[in-house]
Amino acid sequence: MIKIMKTRDKVKGFFTVANDRGLHTRPSTEIVKCAAGFKAEVNLIYQKNRVNAKSLLGILMLAASKGAKITIEATGDDATAAVASLMNLASNNFNIKY
Repeated sequence: MIKIMKTRDKVKGFFTVANDRGLHTRPSTEIVKCAAGFKAEVNLIYQKNRVNAKSLLGILMLAASKGAKITIEATGDDATAAVASLMNLASNNFNIKY
């Protein structure tokens, strides 16, 4: 189930990292490719760290392991679509077959 919360300026969503290796290079690359397709400013938040979802290095710096709860926050014209798309990507295990 995808639950998206909207405020006047921001759209937020959440996902939990399900794969055993966490957000390593392959899933992080899929996130960047997905986020890059939107004009919205998209950030990922884990613990107290906020990074641009269009930055591979930023996502890798989160060092999010299995079970990590990641917040997606977006602003802009297509923010709702960006958050929904990233949440869908996460629910599909970042399109990676192990």
